[in-house]
Amino acid sequence: MDVAPISSQIERSVKTGLLFPLRNIILLPGITLPIVAGRPRSVAVAEATLLTPTRELVVASVRPEIARLLDEDPHREIENLDSLYPIATLAVVQRTIRLPLGPLQLIVEGQERVRLEELLQRDPTYEVRFQTLPALSVEGAIDRGMERATLDALTGALQSLWREAASLNPNFPDEVLSILLNADDPIQLAYQSCILLQQEIEQMQAVLEENDLETLMRRVLANLQSEMEVMRLRREILGETKKEIDQKQREYILREQLKKIQEELGDGDPDRQEVEELRSRLKESKLPESAAKQAKRELARLERIGSASAEGGVIRTYLDWLLEMPWNRTVEDNLDLDNARAVLDADHHDLTPIKDRIVEHLATFKLKQVARATEDPSTEDRDSSHQRERYSVGTALCFTGPPGVGKTSLGRSIARALGRPFERLSLGGLRDEAELRGHRRTYIGAMPGRIVQALHRAGVNNPVIMLDELDKVGMDYRGDPASVLLEILDPQQNYSFRDLYLDLDFDLSQVFFIGTANDLSKVPPPLLDRLEIIELSGYSEREKRAIAREYLLPRQIEKAGLPPDALILPEETLSETIAHYTREAGVRKLEQQIGALCRKVAVRYANGDSEPMTVTADRLETLLGPAQFLGEEIRDRRKPGIATGLAWTLQGGEILFIEAALLPEGKDLTITGQLGKVMQESAHLARAYVWSNAATLGIDSKTFKENGLHLHVPAGAIPKDGPSAGVTMVAAIASLLMQQPTRTDTAMTGEINLSGEVLPIGGLREKVLAAHRAGVTRVLIPRRNQKDAVDIPEDVREVIELVACDRIEEILAQALQESKANPNSKTAEPLPN
Repeated sequence: MDVAPISSQIERSVKTGLLFPLRNIILLPGITLPIVAGRPRSVAVAEATLLTPTRELVVASVRPEIARLLDEDPHREIENLDSLYPIATLAVVQRTIRLPLGPLQLIVEGQERVRLEELLQRDPTYEVRFQTLPALSVEGAIDRGMERATLDALTGALQSLWREAASLNPNFPDEVLSILLNADDPIQLAYQSCILLQQEIEQMQAVLEENDLETLMRRVLANLQSEMEVMRLRREILGETKKEIDQKQREYILREQLKKIQEELGDGDPDRQEVEELRSRLKESKLPESAAKQAKRELARLERIGSASAEGGVIRTYLDWLLEMPWNRTVEDNLDLDNARAVLDADHHDLTPIKDRIVEHLATFKLKQVARATEDPSTEDRDSSHQRERYSVGTALCFTGPPGVGKTSLGRSIARALGRPFERLSLGGLRDEAELRGHRRTYIGAMPGRIVQALHRAGVNNPVIMLDELDKVGMDYRGDPASVLLEILDPQQNYSFRDLYLDLDFDLSQVFFIGTANDLSKVPPPLLDRLEIIELSGYSEREKRAIAREYLLPRQIEKAGLPPDALILPEETLSETIAHYTREAGVRKLEQQIGALCRKVAVRYANGDSEPMTVTADRLETLLGPAQFLGEEIRDRRKPGIATGLAWTLQGGEILFIEAALLPEGKDLTITGQLGKVMQESAHLARAYVWSNAATLGIDSKTFKENGLHLHVPAGAIPKDGPSAGVTMVAAIASLLMQQPTRTDTAMTGEINLSGEVLPIGGLREKVLAAHRAGVTRVLIPRRNQKDAVDIPEDVREVIELVACDRIEEILAQALQESKANPNSKTAEPLPN
C-alpha cells in the first residue's frame, strides 16, 4: 500500500471553520435540530455562517462541568478545547429564524463527524481547525467482518422495541413510528433512536464517538431496552393505581346507591341512624348534668363530621365509654352481719381478730346506710361533698402480711358477703400514673385509667376494688402513681375523681377499696395515712394442717377432676409435707404440693385405676421428690460463742444462728454474713456493751485489746437486716469470752442499747412460730412485747416458755448454761401460758 497518498489525503481533510458550542445537546450526523444563539459570541458565529457560501459550521458540545460554569456566569466564554468534547459534528444551516426578543434560532442538519484539532479564537467569533472522521457505513462494517444477519437482527430488535414503546404510550406520534419502522439505513435508525431516548449528554456523546457499527447498534439497543423496562414498570404502577382508584370509585358509587335504596325503603342514612341511636341511649342513660352536657356536645360534633373520619371514630369511642359508665347504677348491699360472718368462716380458717375487724367495718357502714335512709330530706345538708363523706365507706382497708396468708381471698370474701362485684387491680411494677388516671384524648390510642376500666367492668359505682401489691408501686419520669392513689383512697377527695380520658368527675366514695402489701416500709407514709392496716401473720403447723384439710385438699381434688374420696392424707403426711416441702408463713406452697399429689392420683384414674389412694409419710419422697427443706433443729451440743436468734422475713419467721470467734493479735471487729446497716450497728453495740461491762461479767478487758473479734451470721448469700438481733449478738460474744455455751433449748430476740436495756421488736408471732418449728422450748423476749403474746396460737404457747427480760443481764442469766452474770440483776419472769 502506498503511504504517501494516504498522508496527503489526511492533510487535505484538515479544515478550518466556524465553531458553535452547544450546552446539553448533541448533534448527530443526519439529524436536523433547532439551536438557539443567545450569547453575543454565538450570535456572531451564526451571522458569520450565514455570510459564507456553504453555510457550514462545526457544532461541538460543552462538557457538563463547564456548562454549569457558563450557566452561573452569563459573560463567561469558551477559552480552550478542554472545555469541549473532542468529537463534534459538521453541520449545515438550513434555515434561520429571528426571535422577537433578540436570540437567533438556527435549523441545522448534521453532516459528518469531525475531530477538533485547534481552537482559533477570533473576536467576535470562534474558529476551529478540525479533521473529518470516516463515516460509518453498512458496507464498511461488513468489510470489517460484521455479518449481515447480525445487522438485520439488531435492526429488527430496535424496530420491535419501538413498536412496543408506541403501544405502551398512546401519545407516541404515528409519523415518528412510521419513520423508525421504514428506515433503510441502520445508522440513521440508531442515531434517531438515540435522539428520541433523550439520554444524558455523556451517553449521547458516546454514541457520536462510536466508530464500530455493531457496537453502536448494541449500545443503542441496550439503552432502549433499559428505557422500556422503566416504561413497563411505570405502566404497571399506573395500572395498579388506576385499579385502586376505580375500586374506590366503584365503592363510592355503590354506597351512594345504597343510600338511595335505604332512603326509598325508609331506612335513612347510616350515619344519621348511628347519631339517633346514640341520642336515644343518652336520653335513657340518666347521666349527671355535667356528663350529659359533655355527651351532647360530643354528639353534635359527631353529627357534623360523621363517623367515617378518624376524628369521628375517636368521638364514637368516647361516647360509648361515657354512656356505659355506671354513673348512677348501684348494687344493693347485703348488710346482714351474720351472713358476713358465715361467709368469712366458710372461706377462711381461724383469723378471728381479722374477721371481727371486718365485721365491725361492715357494721359501721350498715349504720351509715340506715341513717341515710331515715334522714329527713328537709334537713339534708346542701354541701354534697359533706353528704358523701357522711355516708361513704370511709377509710380503706389494707391487708398486710407474708405471701399466701389469704389477703386477696379475704377481699373476695368481703365482696361476696356484701353482694358486690369484685375487681382486682395488680399494681406491681406500676410506674406510669396515666395507668391509673388515664390518657388525654389528644393522644393516639388514649384509654381510661385502670380505676375507670374496673368500674366499667363491674357495671356499678360501688364495687369492691382490691389494689394488690401497694408496696411494689414504682416511680419514674412518667409520674408518681402513689400520688394518684392518694386521691383515689382519700374520702376527702375521691368523691370527685377526674379521669383524664373522661375529663369528668366520677364519685368513688361508694367504692369499697381494699389494699394489700407484703412490706409496709415500702409504702409511702402519706398513702399509709389513708389506710387502715390489718395485719395477717403466718400460720402455725396445726393451723396449716386444718387449712389443708378443710380448704386446700378439697379444692385441689376438684381442680384435678377427681371424686371427693380419691386422695387420703393422714395427719402425719400433712405434717411431713409442711415441715420438709414448704417453708413459708402462708399456705400457697403447701397448696401447690397438695396439687402435685392430686395430679399423681389423676394419672392413675386416667389409666383406669379408680381405687382411693392413701399417701403415707414414707411415700412422700417417691411422689414429691427429696425433701426440699431440712429441719431447723437446734444442735444438741454447742460450744461457746454460738447463740440462737430469731428473725422476721417476708416469708415468716426464721431461726438465726450467730457465731463469734476471737482473732489472736487481730484488731477491731470483723462482721460477715451480708448484714444491713442496722445489724452492723447492733454488732458494734454488742461488742461495746460486753467490753464496757467486762469486769462485771468476769472477762479480762485485755482480751479486747490483744485480740480481734469476728462475728458471723451464716447463710451469707442472703441479705439480713433489722433491729432484733442485738441480744443474740451480746449472748454470742459473752458466751465466747466467758467460755460458757448457751442453752440448746433457748432462742432469743430483742434489740439493745449501751445502757443495757432490752428494746422491743416486731413480728413476735412469726418468730415464736419459727422457734416452735425448730424444736425450741424457751424464747427470751423483751418485756415490752408481753402484750403481743396474745397473737401466738394457743397450741404453741402451751409448749413454748416465753421469758420476758428488761435488761441484758437477764438475757445472759437465762441464755448461758452456767451464768456468771451480775447476781444483783433482776431475775427474769416466765410468762404464763
